[in-house]
Amino acid sequence: MELRSATKLQCQRIGCNAMFTDDDNPDGSCRFHASGPFFHDGMKEWSCCKQRSHDFTLFLEIPGCKTGKHTTEKPVLAKPAPRQPVTVPTSSPHANASTKDSCSRCRQGFFCSDHGSQPKEQTMQNSLNTPVQVQEEKTESLAPAPVKKVVIDINQPQVCKNKGCGKTFKERDNHETACSYHPGPAVFHDRLKGWKCCDVHVKEFDEFMEIPPCTKGWHSSSSADQAV
Repeated sequence: MELRSATKLQCQRIGCNAMFTDDDNPDGSCRFHASGPFFHDGMKEWSCCKQRSHDFTLFLEIPGCKTGKHTTEKPVLAKPAPRQPVTVPTSSPHANASTKDSCSRCRQGFFCSDHGSQPKEQTMQNSLNTPVQVQEEKTESLAPAPVKKVVIDINQPQVCKNKGCGKTFKERDNHETACSYHPGPAVFHDRLKGWKCCDVHVKEFDEFMEIPPCTKGWHSSSSADQAV
């Protein structure tokens, strides 16, 4: 009887990093990003699916847009072409205003690199015109939701969400030095990428992903919690 290999391998596709075996790797089991990220004016964006986020932790949690088989081969990333700035003809004075009206960030009062910050006068006027009841409802909506207790099976495989780890673990095997991770935060400045916790910075994104973790701790399946 032929014995199957049970050696666990880690997928090298960007956005996956799951553990798999050669005998359990069906087509569609891997979800990944087909091309590398693009960083511009504090925005992080996957060039393959145009999904973006200002927060680096949320950016890394954006699910992959492609599916296939897991692989141990590291992908060769093509550098995305620089994004051309959006220009609005000056002959149409209402064009920029209509673009701001259709932009979700501008309409919510957030800073927008495409259209600039919202005028203070407009923000103040909107605040004065907002009924008191609506303002109270907005204040109540900002209150934190009650924390739900989650019962976890100690034998259930979970994926560690600590930055730089991504390994599959079981709670019964978890301990204070089981996880190697970066407590963060990640730093992107002047085309350099690195981690503030260990003060290591590189130029290329694939080199950034290869920076070894600098801290030991507990595995965590919640991205909101960090091992201590």
